[in-house]
Amino acid sequence: MALVYIGIGSNIDKEYHVANALRDLDNMFDGCRISPIFESAAVNCTGDNYYNLVVEFITSLSLSELMQCLKDLEITHGRKATDRRYAPRTLDLDLLLFDNIIQSEKPILPRAEILYHAFVLWPLAELAPDLCHPVSGISMAELWRDFDKSTQVLMLAKWQWPKIAELA
Repeated sequence: MALVYIGIGSNIDKEYHVANALRDLDNMFDGCRISPIFESAAVNCTGDNYYNLVVEFITSLSLSELMQCLKDLEITHGRKATDRRYAPRTLDLDLLLFDNIIQSEKPILPRAEILYHAFVLWPLAELAPDLCHPVSGISMAELWRDFDKSTQVLMLAKWQWPKIAELA
């Protein structure tokens, strides 16, 4: 069994896609816990603001099986393989951590965005403040405390999935 953290992002029909992705993940995996949902301007792309959050769960899937599962969920929610890299998204699922695995081949783990994007680090720090980054050994709470928050605008989203209290 592996403890997994997934970043979720959406900026197209975001309430619909985030809610359905959370339902799907909760039905597929044990012990789902979710962070609060945050809103941020699109980074490196155009379009509406994004909703971002992090989900934690336990899985018996292998790393490659989990990656395929996440890709299938994105497709189910309207993402196309032909979408440009920084195009608006119905659903973006990024594997952030898979246990304490450190690897430089795809999928690169831990995902580099943990250290560089507020929309990844803040939800992760809210969900698992004592979790230590596998490379630095520094807790997510400490990483967030020391993060330069002046460079990226991020706020709690007005909309929160109604079942957030049940999963957290």
